[in-house]
This record gives sequence, C-alpha cells and structure tokens, in this order.
Amino acid sequence: MDIHEILRRLPHRYPILLVDRVLSVDKQRIKAIKNVSINEPQFLGHFPHRPVMPGVMILESMAQAATLLALHSADAVLDDKSVVYFAGIDAARFKRPVEPGDQMVLDVELTRAKAGIYKFAGKCFVGDDLAAEAELMCTMRRID
Repeated sequence: MDIHEILRRLPHRYPILLVDRVLSVDKQRIKAIKNVSINEPQFLGHFPHRPVMPGVMILESMAQAATLLALHSADAVLDDKSVVYFAGIDAARFKRPVEPGDQMVLDVELTRAKAGIYKFAGKCFVGDDLAAEAELMCTMRRID
C-alpha cells in the first residue's frame, strides 16, 4: 500500500501522518514504515542539540498502522461520519532512540476485536533493533 492509498484510508495529514508505506497486511498483522526526516517539525524542539523522535510520536505511528489494520480486518472504510480513536496504551517501553535518517518498521498484530474495540501488540524496529513496543487499543465510532 503506497502513500496514496494510505491517504485514502486515514484522515491524518502532515504533520501528524506517520505512516509512509505498508509493506504487508492481512487480517491479523501489518508491517509498515515511517521514514524519519530532520525536516519534521518535532525536531525543532526535541532536541535542537540532539534530535530524537518523541516517544509519543512513535506510539502514534504504531496506532496509525493499527488503524489501517483494524480497517482492513473489518473490511471498513472511514467516511465523514466515522472515526477511529486511539483508546489506550499499556506496557509501552522504549529500547533505543529513533533519530533523523532512521526508518521505523512498524509491526502490529491484532490480538482481539470485539464490539468495535480492537487490541494490538505493536513493535517498532530500526534495522534489527527493537526501538519501542506497546499494547495499543483503538475503537471505531460513528459521529454526528
């Protein structure tokens, strides 16, 4: 799935769109990438002397990959009357810094889906190194 398809499926846009490409997806797992560039706005302040991707942005990138997986698993398409909310994070751990020039590989597995609530196990790798991991939860809702 290229960036054009991601833009059709996710409502996020710059500067908060944090998935650049989907390498593979099935009903249970997604592998996606986020290319980290020094031109991203968070690096102006985090940190000017040593740019590091904020942990919350790493978690958000995993959540966006999880959203793509949830939509794929449910054969759903977001429209103007629906939204996927990030509903929870558990057991988040950061193992190594992510810096400009790195490519994050997001590996997210669907562990449970019930009544519009989805739970995932997410991992973020840079090369062969585990950079972060977390249990994520999201929910699909209709809005007025």
